[in-house]
Amino acid sequence: MNDSRRIISTADGRKLGVSEAGQPDGVPVLVLRGSPHSRLLYDGWVEDAQSRGIRLIGYERPGYGASTPHRGRTVASAADDVAAIAEALGLNRLLIWGVSGGGPHALACAALLPGLVEAAAVLASLAPFPAEGLDYYVGMGETNVAETRAALESREACERVVEAETSELLRGDPEVMVRTWHSVLCPVDAAVLTTQFASFVLRSVHEGMGESRDGLVDDDVAFITPWGFELSQIHIPVLLMHGEHDRMVPVSHSKWLARRIPNVEALFLPEDGHLTLSVRRIPEVHAWLLSKM
Repeated sequence: MNDSRRIISTADGRKLGVSEAGQPDGVPVLVLRGSPHSRLLYDGWVEDAQSRGIRLIGYERPGYGASTPHRGRTVASAADDVAAIAEALGLNRLLIWGVSGGGPHALACAALLPGLVEAAAVLASLAPFPAEGLDYYVGMGETNVAETRAALESREACERVVEAETSELLRGDPEVMVRTWHSVLCPVDAAVLTTQFASFVLRSVHEGMGESRDGLVDDDVAFITPWGFELSQIHIPVLLMHGEHDRMVPVSHSKWLARRIPNVEALFLPEDGHLTLSVRRIPEVHAWLLSKM
């Protein structure tokens, strides 16, 4: 497998950390990862990309890893960064998928970059806050409820919660990760953290948040403030996928989104949680995306 990393510059002088893997001359598929994250790409995703002729691209949102913080960014800000990445890499078309905290950012790209993004898959995404007709917290584990409520209280409160959680993860191993996230882990997700995927998650946390917590705090604040676009603006093909056992982001969030995104395809999966989507479902996601070209 090939793997390359680079730093690109945005028009306003910021830096974005980018990774590439898979087929260098393949169909470009950009990954918008969850919160927290880094630009690292899981081996299973890369292997599938290689087999399908995909050029898989990951990047770090501002404040994570090598990417310059961007205080005050919105969910919609991701579209400008993705457009900058595409320009730097010489790409005039993209397929995208976003998981968890990357889901809203993928939706932003679907809404705001229709000339660049041809199709988007969105896995285990949050809905906006507040979302009319949705009880935002029902089915959500205590850890994520506390982080969301802290962001609603103030940036400083969110920083304290994020620092406590991240410090624990940075000192720990997979067993510590399970203890730290116990309230948001359904049984199938807990089982995933007994596999090599757990090591990938820990590497990603270290890469993305070892030097700064700004990325996660800025994500948390962006999720509970106006996103900067309307779901009705989305006119490209969108796949929504959500596990019914998810305690990190309840499945009700994607059901709410599915009622508001035009011409969406929605899959609600009775055997999946949150983390299982990243481990089990990416081959299906890649196949669906390629079918929309």
